[in-house]
Amino acid sequence: MTTNRRFRRLVRIGPVQVATYYDGRGREKHTAACTAPRCGFATDYDSRAAAELAARTHRCAIR
Repeated sequence: MTTNRRFRRLVRIGPVQVATYYDGRGREKHTAACTAPRCGFATDYDSRAAAELAARTHRCAIR
């Protein structure tokens, strides 16, 4: 079953979007997802700093 996530504090760093949400257990999580076509980069982190660092250092493999 999928969960309906409400993203907040959405920030765009280059092609990567960083957002904060609450998971199914009520814990605050942070995600970084690339919006470039055919990239597929998306990961979840426990800290906002880690998600922003991943967004700043991400390089798309497909150009």
